[in-house]
Amino acid sequence: MSDTAKATVAAPRKPHRKTSSIILNALVHLAIFLTVAVLLIVVGYILIMGIPNLRPELFAFEYNSDNVSMFPSLVDTLLAVLLTLVIAVPLGVMAAIFLVEYTTRGNKFVKIVRLTAETLAGIPSIVYGLFGMLFFVVFLGWGLSLLAGCLTLAIMVLPTVMRTTEEALRAVPDSYREGSFGLGAGRLRTVLSVVLPPAMPGILGGIILSIGRIVGESAALIFTAGSVASIPDSVFGSVRTMSVHMYVLASEGLHIDATYATAVVLLVIVLLINALASFVAKRLTRNEE
Repeated sequence: MSDTAKATVAAPRKPHRKTSSIILNALVHLAIFLTVAVLLIVVGYILIMGIPNLRPELFAFEYNSDNVSMFPSLVDTLLAVLLTLVIAVPLGVMAAIFLVEYTTRGNKFVKIVRLTAETLAGIPSIVYGLFGMLFFVVFLGWGLSLLAGCLTLAIMVLPTVMRTTEEALRAVPDSYREGSFGLGAGRLRTVLSVVLPPAMPGILGGIILSIGRIVGESAALIFTAGSVASIPDSVFGSVRTMSVHMYVLASEGLHIDATYATAVVLLVIVLLINALASFVAKRLTRNEE
C-alpha cells in the first residue's frame, strides 16, 4: 500500500482523537475546579466560624478553664516543630545522600531501604503513638514529655524527608557530578558544593510536607507528649500542641467557639510556614540560576 493510501486510511481517526482530547481537557479542568472548590469551602468555613470568636483572652500567657488560652499550645507547637526537624532532617538528608551518592544503582540494600521507607510512610499515626508510648514513655521512663513526642514525630516524618531528598538528589544531572570529579573534587565536596544546592528546593518541599504533618498530628502526641497546656521547663515536660488543644476542647464540648478560633490560628501558622519555605526555595533557585 502506498503512503498516500495509508494517509487516506488514517484520516478518519482524527475526529476521534479530537473528541478524546476534549474529554480529557474537560476532566482535568473539572478536577481543578473541584479541588479549588473544596479548599475554598474548608478554609472559608474555618474563617467564618473562627474569626468572630477570636478574643484577647485566648492569647493569655497562662491557660485556665475560663480563658482556655491557646498561647501555651502555640509555643508548644513551635517547639515540637523545631525539635522534630532538628532530629529528622539531618538523619533523612544524610540517609538520602548515602543511598544516592555512595551506593551503586540497583543495589539490593537500597531497594530494601526504599521499600521500608515507603512502608513506614503508610503506617497510621496511632501505631506510631503506641510505639512511642511503649518505648519512650514506658521503657525509657521519660513519661509524657516533649522529647518523647518529638522523637515519635521524627520517626513519622523521617521517611518523607528521606524519600523527597532522594528524589531531589536523583534529579540533579550526572554531568554536574562528572564535571566536579573531572576538576579533581572529591565525592564529599561534590555532594556539598555541586549536588546539594540545586537539590535544595526539593529538599525544602519534603520539609514543608513534614511540617504540615507535625503541626496537624494529634493521635501520636496524645500517647507520648500528653495534653498539659503549659510551656515546659525542659524537654521532659508534658506539652499540648495546637491540634491536641483543638481535640481536647472539641471533646469537652464546652468551648466550641474557642476550637474554631484555634483552627484559624493554626491555619494561619501553616500558611506562614509554607510561604516562608517557598520563599526560601525560590531564593535558592534564583541564586543557582
